[in-house]
Amino acid sequence: MKKLLFTLLAAVPVLFASCTNQFNATYLLSGGMKAAQALSLSDEQIQSYVGQYVQQLDAQNPVLPETSPYVKRLRNMTRGITQVDGIPLNFKVYKTDDVNAFACADGSVRIYSGLMDVMTDDELLGVVGHEIGHVALKHTKKQFKQALLTSAVRDALVSAGGYVATLSASELGSLGEALAGASFSRKQENQADDFGYDFLKAAGRNPWAMAMAFEKLERLSRGSDTGDTPAAQSSAAAGIFSSHPDTATRIQRMSDRATADGYKKPVK
Repeated sequence: MKKLLFTLLAAVPVLFASCTNQFNATYLLSGGMKAAQALSLSDEQIQSYVGQYVQQLDAQNPVLPETSPYVKRLRNMTRGITQVDGIPLNFKVYKTDDVNAFACADGSVRIYSGLMDVMTDDELLGVVGHEIGHVALKHTKKQFKQALLTSAVRDALVSAGGYVATLSASELGSLGEALAGASFSRKQENQADDFGYDFLKAAGRNPWAMAMAFEKLERLSRGSDTGDTPAAQSSAAAGIFSSHPDTATRIQRMSDRATADGYKKPVK
């Protein structure tokens, strides 16, 4: 689950768009092998840990109510999108100027209102599709397991024989610190981009929106977006792209796909 794009998409107070630092190989070659064995957890157990982590995030971030225009807009956009690869999806909006979104291995998808402020519906849906792609392609699950290995939870798992029903506050904090340093590989980001592209096509939307969303975020990261974009959003977008290199290449990939598929770029 880490910072956007996004993740295109987070100890806790602010997520990245992905839900790690590489674990210490020396540790794994010694007594740490026990930790690796302890992390042979089932999908249900992983989702339980992720669920606890997301509950903490929701408690520490301003979650907008169903009556909010932001939430109503998101509900309308995602109507009928209820699961991916058998994992039930749940969507919430955080009220913040940050330009971000993330999805977690348990199907939790969190959108920042700052992102919604600068995106059209199609662009936003492309970002959501990208984040859901990380879940469908098991990227978030792999990343979360690595975060377990780099956090204090690793020791708790070993001492408890491989599974702890409920993580303590300190263990959740340690896990959050590990996730805050997490990042997806270039290959994983490209795969999620392609998922988002196909996600838009399946929804009957113009997949050019993927490239246009990236273009907009890149402009924001340079502080060169036109209009009345708050400085806080430009700063947040800059943080997003600091962990997502080769943005121009990703934009070109999406543009080339849309052109080859016969789609015309919408007039801004």
